[in-house]
Amino acid sequence: MTATVLLVHGAFADGSSWNNVITRLRQQGITARAVANPLRGLTADGDYVASVVAQTEGDVVLVGHSYGGAVITYAGSTAKALVFVGAFGLDQGEAAQTATAGYPEPDLIAALRPRTYPGSDLPELSIDADQYHRVFAADLSTEDAALGAATQRPIAAAGLGEPLGVEPAWRRVPSWWVFGTADNAINPGYQRDTAKKIGATTTELDGGSHSIAISRPDEVATVIANAVRAVS
Repeated sequence: MTATVLLVHGAFADGSSWNNVITRLRQQGITARAVANPLRGLTADGDYVASVVAQTEGDVVLVGHSYGGAVITYAGSTAKALVFVGAFGLDQGEAAQTATAGYPEPDLIAALRPRTYPGSDLPELSIDADQYHRVFAADLSTEDAALGAATQRPIAAAGLGEPLGVEPAWRRVPSWWVFGTADNAINPGYQRDTAKKIGATTTELDGGSHSIAISRPDEVATVIANAVRAVS
């Protein structure tokens, strides 16, 4: 019995961002489903995803895109493998908004727009619709990027600013990493260096944007399937 793949989306996206990958995994006989990441705070989101893992029968391969990488780092201690897709791979005490210090600032930062929401003194953040294509999904068609901009889910600023308060799961769980070399949301140099730091099996997609789960689903699904087979 192969492991179940649980796919965790990041900020400015939802579970549908995994549709193309899920289709390809199922074609290979791999059970896969998307998890609805609340995007309210790293501890809260991590606890939620950990509860989904705990309620999933059998072994789990946990996959995280973007901020979802931080969440699986929190939640994945009982998973059989972790797969980071254009993601953050935090160490204890690091936060998503500070982890890339020392690397060139990605174009995404200037495109973020805050707005208030009930129950918090901090804003939630979304991407300016006119800049979404360039900073988040440059290798998608204009039409697909416009749909992504229109359906994006904002993230509470607390999620990006909250440091990881537990031992990172990658210290105990084997990891894979795939990212695009033209990622304008999370610096590719940071991703390359962090993947090496955590000992991840790494795949670089030349010219790939931050949205490689949509634009390059064959390659992303192959990395996930390799992880599944390695631990099954």
